[in-house]
Amino acid sequence: MPQKTNDTPMMRQYFAVKDQYPDAFLFYRLGDFYEMFFDDAIKGAQLLELTLTTRNHSATNPIPMCGVPHRAVQNYIDILVDKGYKVAICEQMEDPKLAKGMVKREVIQLVTPGTTLERGAEQAKSNNYLTALVQADGQYGFAYADLSTGELKTSLLTTNDTLINEVTSLQTKEIVVDESVPQALRDQLKALGILISEQNRVDSQAELSYLTQDLTVELEKQVVEHLLMYINVTQKRSLAHLQKAVAYEPSYFLKLDHNSKYNLELTRSIRTGKKQGTLLWLLDETKTAMGGRLLKQWLDRPLIVKADIETRQNKVAALLDHYFERSNLQEELVKVYDLERLAGRVAFGSVNGRDLIQLKTSLRQIPKLRYILSELDATVFSDEVSHLDPVEDVADLIDQAIVDEAPLSVTDGGVIKDGYDAQLDKYRDAMNNGKKWIAALEAQEREITGIKNLKIGFNRVFGYYIEVTKANLAQLPADRYERKQTLTNAERFSTPELKEHESLILEAESHSTQLEYTLFTKVRETVKGAIKRLQTLAKAVAAIDVLQSFAVVSEDYHFVRPTLTKSHDLKLIDGRHPVVEKVMGNQSYVPNDVTMGPDETIMLITGPNMSGKSTYMRQLALTVIMAQIGCFVPAKEAQLPIFDQIFTRIGATDDLISGQSTFMVEMQEANNAIKHATANSLILFDEIGRGTATYDGMALAQAIIEFVHNHIHAKTLFSTHYHELTALDQELKGLHNVHVGATEQNGDLVFLHKVEAGAADKSYGVHVAKLAGMPTPLLERANHILADLEQQGSNVTTTTMQAAEVSQPQATVAAAPAPTSEAPDDTPVSEAAPAEEQLSLFAEPTVTDPKGEKVLQQMKTLNLMAMTPMDVMNQLYKWQQKLGK
Repeated sequence: MPQKTNDTPMMRQYFAVKDQYPDAFLFYRLGDFYEMFFDDAIKGAQLLELTLTTRNHSATNPIPMCGVPHRAVQNYIDILVDKGYKVAICEQMEDPKLAKGMVKREVIQLVTPGTTLERGAEQAKSNNYLTALVQADGQYGFAYADLSTGELKTSLLTTNDTLINEVTSLQTKEIVVDESVPQALRDQLKALGILISEQNRVDSQAELSYLTQDLTVELEKQVVEHLLMYINVTQKRSLAHLQKAVAYEPSYFLKLDHNSKYNLELTRSIRTGKKQGTLLWLLDETKTAMGGRLLKQWLDRPLIVKADIETRQNKVAALLDHYFERSNLQEELVKVYDLERLAGRVAFGSVNGRDLIQLKTSLRQIPKLRYILSELDATVFSDEVSHLDPVEDVADLIDQAIVDEAPLSVTDGGVIKDGYDAQLDKYRDAMNNGKKWIAALEAQEREITGIKNLKIGFNRVFGYYIEVTKANLAQLPADRYERKQTLTNAERFSTPELKEHESLILEAESHSTQLEYTLFTKVRETVKGAIKRLQTLAKAVAAIDVLQSFAVVSEDYHFVRPTLTKSHDLKLIDGRHPVVEKVMGNQSYVPNDVTMGPDETIMLITGPNMSGKSTYMRQLALTVIMAQIGCFVPAKEAQLPIFDQIFTRIGATDDLISGQSTFMVEMQEANNAIKHATANSLILFDEIGRGTATYDGMALAQAIIEFVHNHIHAKTLFSTHYHELTALDQELKGLHNVHVGATEQNGDLVFLHKVEAGAADKSYGVHVAKLAGMPTPLLERANHILADLEQQGSNVTTTTMQAAEVSQPQATVAAAPAPTSEAPDDTPVSEAAPAEEQLSLFAEPTVTDPKGEKVLQQMKTLNLMAMTPMDVMNQLYKWQQKLGK
């Protein structure tokens, strides 16, 4: 806090307010500007690109100062809030002209990243969630609200991982905590770019207690009260639009951790961070902002109850079968504005005449929506139709009271229709006729006096006046004109008749504006009484919008309705990656089957880089998600089990915040799947083990495969370049090999992008390097080295097999294969099968040459991930020279 210099009444007032909001930019209203002082000014000028000036230039310690016009303040507030700051708006609470002494000022609102209400058109389909967190007895009470829509939900979370998943899924920008939340967790949340706001818990507000009356878990109730207190303190206005808190359980939905959502690009592109190129982008054919937000919520929480999924499927099917009705539905939905946020603006008192016209327009479409759905299939859409309340009383009131072309500002008048209120009509008649009388008087006085440039004007100080130039003063009648003001070249006068009409006109103007605002407020309060009905209606319209969106994309991209099974059968015929297909066009995309019987657990995928292994894996996950949100799926035929969780380990990334390497991140994500997956889960493992030395990587990959196969039994797609792993299909009955086809044509590699049964015969690594544009001499050298290594590998294999016939192999790098299902888990490997069958896939050859042994030791410690391809080739060349050709 700056030193409190310049001890004036105004600065004392400023510091008294600033002390209450030390962590916020204080926008202090002075006339037509909001001013910032001291550190707020210095930092604000930098962030907002404002000119930094000073107050009291002649003082020993001038005060840094900058300001923004009050009419443009929202733009500046948005910039600061988007950057993660808070803004306290300190307003003048009385007319400065009427104030006795210092103008009274108060903070009317604290705008924070989680409470901002003004959303641009590009954010209309996104929620802005404020969350709250309290801890007790090793559990977290978690709650979130969207102030613009009134949504309010809560849950009981038991682990940090679940908490982080919820926070990242909601994309919350602010979390309200109290003293129960440990610092370590706060730091972890801050590292995600989330603002941590401290709010001590106090007794709940009586007027908000109804919002928690349906909650039965005490910790959930406490955290909702904690959240409501923060909202009440910061917003300082009506919260009538907040809906009753609803408790939810994350396990009631398909679980996707934040890594999986990121890897699968459900709502944000990995490359750009934007919506384009994501599953949300593909599926979003919604016509309303409400529908767009609900679609994202459904994507975040796919269903796991078969009946609920099939209910959505039935509605999508009905819409698909009725093209013309669906088209009519879309035409009406386009005319529906954001009912949820309009209701929020009504509650907050920020709604204007134009907003009410949008509300009326939206309500007028509801009977049409009901009729279309009833014609389409009244039984299937019975729930939606029952909630399509047109709220006719509100629509009729707005139609009677508010002009269609209502101005944005309510206080300037011109909002209420003629004929709505008799007294307002009288005032308007007086104003209109009074102005006509003024014009007639001006013409009359010109005629009487003969002064052609005589005019009647008005200003706020002197009211109405007759102005005559000094050259014409002699022509004025002496008995009728009363002097009001003297100017340089003219005199201003009044007459008894002008005074009388001036009083009538000014009274009409003043009373008209005041009465009009009073009438508008009454209309707004009447609408406010219907908020709950409007919110129920909004939910129904949003659901209809999402379902028609599913029907549109299903028709456009030839999706099919998936059959949901209780068994573990998985059958996709001609499955496609929906987003890649949209980008490429269906003429270019090669479809593939994914089939796994009830006893098949692991599909081991081999093939060259860039051939489509990762795309093949992702398309299955996206297909599952689409199926479980109720949409049709990209395939010729689809039969799917209902999955409870999806885990992915795709891509190579470092966690720079935690200082963890790619390999550590890889192991943590794999461990998360191994710990939490069930037999009803889907696991996607892409190139597990590639981040460490070759033998270590293969050993871990094999051990993970065996563990998933023997203990978890989850449906698993495992892609790898360790071709040695393909031999596991001889030991693990639930594993089968597939590969992505590729062929050589005239020395060039051609990807077939077709998944075929069996293991790949080679990796085509050098061919991929050729596609990347590597120099020809380098490629030729790589092929020469590869041929030598393959020959050495062949000799090593022969030597190893010969040694195995007479004795046990020496120590192996890879972990021994897990026991088969015929042997108990605790049976020693040596007893579970003959020694010959226990050879590791990666057994080391016996080395007698000292030079060779030294090279082998160097191989073991070589960090391939830290080397360039050229470094590797140079090292191979050195070893070749050392061993001799």
